Amino acid sequence: MSAYYELKNTSSGKPMFNLKAGNHEIILTSQSYASKDDALNGIASCQKNGVSADAFEKKASSAGEPYFVLKATNGQIIGKSEMYSSEAARDKGIDSVVRNAATTKIVEA
Repeated sequence: MSAYYELKNTSSGKPMFNLKAGNHEIILTSQSYASKDDALNGIASCQKNGVSADAFEKKASSAGEPYFVLKATNGQIIGKSEMYSSEAARDKGIDSVVRNAATTKIVEA
């Protein structure tokens, strides 16, 4: 199985997407968008920017848990990761997004 974008609505009815690896694990989660077209534009931005390791910002939560955000060239956040147990695990997550972001497969949930 290859990576894919899962396009779905939040509990409040707003569209959003997850980038999922071939094993169906979520590797990046978007914000919620005003429209489906906006969410599709977010996916396009992820496909374009997610293939460059330079587009990621490594962060830590207030509890010290490592995570990352993917940013567009204009500085807007496209998506963020889960909280990881270590910086090494976070870096593997970034590598996974870089390897999988270019996928054109979109599944509507």
